[in-house]
Amino acid sequence: MKKLIIYTLIFISATKAFAQKDAQAKIILNQVSQKYKQYAVIKSDFTFTIDAPQASVKQTQNGTLITQSKTNKFKITLFSAAGSKADIEQEIISDGKTQWTYLKKDKEVQVSDADHSSESFSPAQLFTMYEHGYKYIYTGEQRISGKIYQTIDLTPEDDDKKQFFKIRLQIDKVSKQIYTALIFDKNGNKYTYTLRSFIASPQVPDNTFIFDTKAHPGVEVVDLR
Repeated sequence: MKKLIIYTLIFISATKAFAQKDAQAKIILNQVSQKYKQYAVIKSDFTFTIDAPQASVKQTQNGTLITQSKTNKFKITLFSAAGSKADIEQEIISDGKTQWTYLKKDKEVQVSDADHSSESFSPAQLFTMYEHGYKYIYTGEQRISGKIYQTIDLTPEDDDKKQFFKIRLQIDKVSKQIYTALIFDKNGNKYTYTLRSFIASPQVPDNTFIFDTKAHPGVEVVDLR
């Protein structure tokens, strides 16, 4: 059985951090969360980069996130590193209760219960994750390609359970949208999500958040529940 590739990318390790929450950071994060919650569904194209110096690994993949905030439903599609949107490598789909991890190359889909714990992290949590289990501090502004981004560092309140020690968010000062999320690994690795687009209330089919086995003939179903 193949490992869940997405978890290899996004589950990391922890240490101590800030002692309190920052009022300025909270104001900015609330603005991001409130804007996100205005929409029934959002869609975002993103780039994911893993930089692991000790392993001499630096890899970039493109992906698409579709999420429905009120129901905890989401669909994450990752494309092959050198490919286009036609070259799907992996999909992670959740209807809020069940999660499917589809590994296209291996012709396998792994079925598990949806993980709502604060110990995990995925791109679908970017917009609201600070609301529970994090301390945060505003560290200033940065100008990139003519735009001003506000930088906020998040650190887990429960260091023993979290698998990462810091997440650095860059937020567009004007649009109040997250631009990047940089995740710091205790071992010196860095994982970066860059959101390249933000589409509010896109039209998506009803079956977007369910994996259709009939549409994937020959795929082995591995039930991990």
